Amino acid sequence: MSSMFADPRRRNLAILAGIAVVTIAAAVLGVFHQASFSERRGHPELLFPDLVSRVRQIAHIRIQSKDGIIDVVFKPEKTWVVTNKDDYPASHEQVRATVIALATLTALEKKTARADWLPYVDLVSPAHGGDGKEITVLDDKGDVMASIITGKSVDIGDPEGAVGLFVRRPGETQSWLARSIVEPKADLGDWLEKDVMSIDRARISEADVDPLSGPSYVVRRDKPSDADFKLNEIPKGRELSYDAAPDAVAAAVVDFSFDDVKPARDFDFSDSAHTARVVTKTFDGLTVTVNVIQQGQDYWATVSAEGSTPDARNEARQIDGHASGWAYKLPAYKGQQFMVPVESLLKPKGGAPAPASQPPAQ
Repeated sequence: MSSMFADPRRRNLAILAGIAVVTIAAAVLGVFHQASFSERRGHPELLFPDLVSRVRQIAHIRIQSKDGIIDVVFKPEKTWVVTNKDDYPASHEQVRATVIALATLTALEKKTARADWLPYVDLVSPAHGGDGKEITVLDDKGDVMASIITGKSVDIGDPEGAVGLFVRRPGETQSWLARSIVEPKADLGDWLEKDVMSIDRARISEADVDPLSGPSYVVRRDKPSDADFKLNEIPKGRELSYDAAPDAVAAAVVDFSFDDVKPARDFDFSDSAHTARVVTKTFDGLTVTVNVIQQGQDYWATVSAEGSTPDARNEARQIDGHASGWAYKLPAYKGQQFMVPVESLLKPKGGAPAPASQPPAQ
């Protein structure tokens, strides 16, 4: 199985072949479940009946909204990528959901054909500054296979959880209420592969922290059953602000998420005076290094990994396969979590715990 999916061409074929099976089944079920609508809405029909049998030919998905254009393209040497983001890997789940939604999009009833009424259901083309979302799929020759403008959604009481979407074909003013298994996504963040790493807190043994200010320090625990991490060296005459103060720093890599991504070459992570570093180690041999810089209000991070056991080395290769060459824009709370100075873990000299010592909200 692993050798098959190491080849992007074969992996993509498998993805699209799986989509083909699912779309055919979903199309049949979709029409079947619309039987209850038939009496009052006529006979539901697929808007793109030929797409079901041609999903394997899809090589390009274009999503246009008033916020801009997102191009998701299959490249044989890389699989699905977001070309707007320097070919960063695209979310296969989003590709799959969008293709299935288009191939099974079912017209329930005609709505307005008046151009001056289209703004009320968000069906003005984004090319003309409207709120509509235009989704187009193309083959590897650049020929359009299907294109639709989607607008507002409504509850249609579908037993499978599908939604009602106002839609129209580009170049036509006739609108339809259609059944869609999902609402289309036009936010760039929804199209980026987010699975950089997944590390459970229970695995973490220690974190070596080199913050922007103050001395380096280590937080660790001896065994997974230990509830809290301990600060390796507490300065003489000082004490922790509370027993669990080091926990948030130790678990900074947990629930790793990001809001944007750019090539790491666009940033300078080599200046130790302006770069925080957290090296997280697990009980089972994985070591993850995260370097973080702050630019204005934004936090950007690089991620790398290594392992000391066969399983850990395999996991490290997967992490590096996602993260190598990329810088991730972190949510503010996560960026701050990687930059905690040791002073923030301690009670103020001669005083009560400082509010800043509380762990960041997750």
